Parts: sequence; structure tokens; C-alpha cells
Amino acid sequence: MSLGFTLLLHSTASITSHQSHNLFFTFPHNNTISLADRTLLDDQRKFVGFSAGRRNLVFRARTCSESIQLKPKSMDLKEELNKNLYEPLEPYTTGFLKVSDLHKIYWEQSGNPSGHPVVFLHGGPGGGTSPSNRRFFDPEFYRIILFDQRGAGKSMPHASLEENTTWDLIKDIEKLREHLEIPEWQVFGGSWGSTLALAYSQSHPDKVTGIVLRGIFLLRQKEIDWFYEGGAAAIYPDAWEPFRDLIPENERECFVKAYHKRLNSDNLETQYAAARAWTKWEMMTAHLLPNEETIKRGDNDAFSLAFARIENHYFVNRGFFSTDTYLLDNIEKIKHINAVIVQGRYDCCCPMMSAWDLHKAWPEADFKVVADAGHSANEPGISAELVAANEKLKNIRRTK
Repeated sequence: MSLGFTLLLHSTASITSHQSHNLFFTFPHNNTISLADRTLLDDQRKFVGFSAGRRNLVFRARTCSESIQLKPKSMDLKEELNKNLYEPLEPYTTGFLKVSDLHKIYWEQSGNPSGHPVVFLHGGPGGGTSPSNRRFFDPEFYRIILFDQRGAGKSMPHASLEENTTWDLIKDIEKLREHLEIPEWQVFGGSWGSTLALAYSQSHPDKVTGIVLRGIFLLRQKEIDWFYEGGAAAIYPDAWEPFRDLIPENERECFVKAYHKRLNSDNLETQYAAARAWTKWEMMTAHLLPNEETIKRGDNDAFSLAFARIENHYFVNRGFFSTDTYLLDNIEKIKHINAVIVQGRYDCCCPMMSAWDLHKAWPEADFKVVADAGHSANEPGISAELVAANEKLKNIRRTK
């Protein structure tokens, strides 16, 4: 049955104008649009003000029996966000901040000295920062602050566990903010950095302008058990066996505790052997596709010792949180802050169950699942969404 149809052209103006336009055009039963009709449509599209700002154009083809709404992707006028990493850059200033009688933390600043401050919280704990971390941020807009947490990277003393807790790190972040005379800043963290970003933001919500999180780790017991007690081994049995085999069978009831014993041995070689095995296990599972450069980090004794000792120290102590669900229980404190959560679908280090639980507790935050990615921030899909998240928060700041 051939019917004529009516075309409704609906244009909604920007949110601030609260205006909309509906234009109806009726076309003949053969459902064809003549050149004259198309010209009329073009004229009317100009009439409703495409040059006046952002608008949402929707075509509705309506017959007497049904109504069909067509919203072609090409007509989605949402602003496109940059997803490309920025060019490498060097810091314009670096330093060490004495945060206790024992600890000094390394810090650096790059980008725009007059820009909007953003602090990068690295993973591990114990992973330290790297120059590539600066590339997630627009250097013309952001004042980019990186620092190595206690015992990690260039901070001293290296691989130290003394006076090293989540709450010590939160105090350090505040001391660094005050040292740099920054009233408030954006917070960016992935993996353990997401844990610390949540804990810091919940402790000082008035100092946080926006949050970007990646590879969500809430430091609950089930997350520790998944990665260190055999869960992820089902997916990476080849990477798991060297990690497992360092520990005698009679000590395999809890690998985290067994490694804790060796990472705190009086024999430095015992520490190094345990650190290498611990670190390689994580490096071999960090990418959806194996990354040889990442895996080789497990052969670096200095890096591995800090990474493994500090991680294990925090995990044995359950992140120094008072309850297993501490970060979820306190999410109300930061629900008003603009935030983006980025998660790799096939993240084996920090499986998506944690990001999903955070998303359900915090639906106000944007939630981006990267379908073809694992854990690492350096995977193409993850890095693209992280850059886009910073671009989104940048645009929000610019409109204020």
C-alpha cells in the first residue's frame, strides 16, 4: 500500500535559548522528493537557524499508520572532542617536597603555568610517573602536575614502607597543592590512582574541580583475590605459573601474604626475586595484547622493588580503609563533581565489576567502556577516551 507522508523538521535551540521549531512538509504518495521540494527543505533548514549555534535536527517521516523518527549520525551536532594524545613536552619546573621527617616526594609542572591545574595520580601503588603521562592533557589549557608518591619513582627513600599509607598520601597531595599555591584542581588517576583519586576527593571535595578515573580499583578483598589468588590465572595461566611457582605449595593458601614475607626479607636477593615475579605477573596481564616494553619493566630491579613492595604493603593492609566498601560508602561526598570513568572491557588487573559497581553508585558520572581494551592507559582506545575526558572537563571550565 502506497501512502503519502508528512515530514516534520524539528530543530531545538541551545539549552539557554529554550526555543524550538517544528516545520511540516507533505509529500506525494510515491514518497519521492522533487528538486523543488529539496530546495524548500534547504531554505527552511536555514530559516530555523543552523548558523545560530548548536541545534539538534530530527526528521520524522509520518504515515497514517506509523511514525518513524530518523536521527542520522551525521546530523548529531554534539561537539567532537579531541582524542589524540598531545605532543611530548618537558616540565618547566621540578622539585622535591619534604612531606615528613623521612619522606621527600618528587614533583614537576608542565604545560601552561597560568592554566587550570590538574594533578596526575599514578598507579601501583609504587608505579611512579613517566613523561608520557603529560600527554593526556592540553598543554595550552592545563597546568599539569605530576608527582611520585612515597617510595616510588624519584621520591626518597626508595621503596620505603615506613609512614606509607593512603592517608599519608592524601596529606601529601594537600601539602603539594598548598606548596604550589593552587586553590583547587582537577584530579586524574588510573588503577591504584583511581583509588587514591576517590579517597582524596572524598576527603577534600572542596578542592576538586573535576575527576577522571581509569581502570577502577576499589581495593576490596574480592578484587585482591581475583588477581592474586587465582581468578585472573584462568585467563593467563602461562603468566600465572611463574608467579605461583616462586611460592612453596605449603604457603599457597594466600599468595599476598607469602609474597609479603619475601618482599620484606632481610635478604635483598630474596626481595628482588619476589619483586620481579610479582611485577612481571602484573605487566604480562596489563594489556589486551601483550606489550613487550611493559613486560620488560619487570626486569628492572629498582622499579620492581618499589612497585612490588609498596603494592603488597597496601594490599596486606586493605588500603588502610576502615571497611571493605569504604570508597563506595562515601560516594555521596563527590556526586556533585563532574567526572568521567573510563574502563577497558577486558581489564584483567582491575576487572570491570568494580567500574560497574562505581557506575551504579555514581550514575551522575560519565561512564565509558572501551570494548577492545584491557587495563593499561597506553592502549589506544583507553588513551583516546582519557584525552576526550580531559577535553570535556576543559570545555566545562571554559563555559564557567
